[in-house]
Amino acid sequence: MAPDSTLITGIGELVTNGPGAADRGGFAAITDAALVISGGKVAWTGPAARAPAADSALDAAGRAVLPGFVDSHAHLVFAGERSAEFAARMAGRPYTAGGILATVRATRSASDGALRANLRRLAAEMLAAGTTTLECKSGYGLTVADEQRGLALAAEVTPEVTYLGAHVVPPEFAGDRAGYVDLVRGPMLAACAPLSRWIDVFCERGAFSADEAAAVLAAGRAAGLGARVHANQLGPGPGVRVAAEAGAASADHCTYLTDADVDTLASAPMVATLLPGAEFATRHPYPDARRLLDAGAAVALATDCNPGSSFTSSMPFCIALAVRDMRMTTQEAVWAATAGGARALRRTDIGHLGAGARADLIMLDAPSHTYLAYRPGVPLVAAVWQGGRLVSGRL
Repeated sequence: MAPDSTLITGIGELVTNGPGAADRGGFAAITDAALVISGGKVAWTGPAARAPAADSALDAAGRAVLPGFVDSHAHLVFAGERSAEFAARMAGRPYTAGGILATVRATRSASDGALRANLRRLAAEMLAAGTTTLECKSGYGLTVADEQRGLALAAEVTPEVTYLGAHVVPPEFAGDRAGYVDLVRGPMLAACAPLSRWIDVFCERGAFSADEAAAVLAAGRAAGLGARVHANQLGPGPGVRVAAEAGAASADHCTYLTDADVDTLASAPMVATLLPGAEFATRHPYPDARRLLDAGAAVALATDCNPGSSFTSSMPFCIALAVRDMRMTTQEAVWAATAGGARALRRTDIGHLGAGARADLIMLDAPSHTYLAYRPGVPLVAAVWQGGRLVSGRL
């Protein structure tokens, strides 16, 4: 029988994010620390010298312990790959939203088994790299049946499932955009809402207009789904405003922002989720995280894992990009990848290691969180716990 409580002691740096983890800040850490897990939750944190007794004990030997990463934006249900498109972009061809349809064709023709195998492979990659909570979208089926099966598959790996029928207009509706919007907010929504927690829309040139996006989000809210928006990725546009008006939990990408957009993100109860993997893979400019943070906006980091514009499953990679290229401090980037992601999912049980939090945590083969940016590309995650259970790594 597994012990009821476990003491992890000898922690060089314990990142807790403190009681302010749900606020727009709140990074907190303890050196020479210890943590007790009991019943799948964090029961105690504090100095190692004052640690209480537990049924079993583990010595971290000076390594850092952090909350598990919360990846609040990923597209994992797909078939095929688009490496040729990536190579062409690196040779100078600009990125547009059109490549999504190549993945739609491959996904529609793939079997459930093939989609499930790829989904589980990517989810396992994320877990090994320290992601203990992930959000997963549909959006590569764009028929009622294909969107429904994509969401059912996503629900096998996460409760944070997002209906993204409004990703792009599929070819069969090229001459009837209004008809497709009606499908997305009508029969497709009716089939997909029972499998979803969230609804999302790609509000961008080449995808959906402000009015179309607002109509889709309103229908989703009426069906009981929370709102999320792909906003301002490819250029300035109405996405942030649409997200705020819809009461969205998060506006994602936020690459091209006006002063009004920044003010909206700073004043609304909404997170700016930045996806630096997309800028890395498309050579668009990186979002100006410093501008958002200085304005008082809440910022999250996520991978945007997808086969076209950000084929990475690594939150540590995104943290390194955020520190190096988006002018975030190491503390801000780690908060954004943990508590920020939790806020983007409107979760208070994850993203921090305060007493009562779900015991989702990672141990680094390093003495502090700074190493995630200081040693980019190095697999530093030594062990991962979900709900208090060791699920990846060896000690």
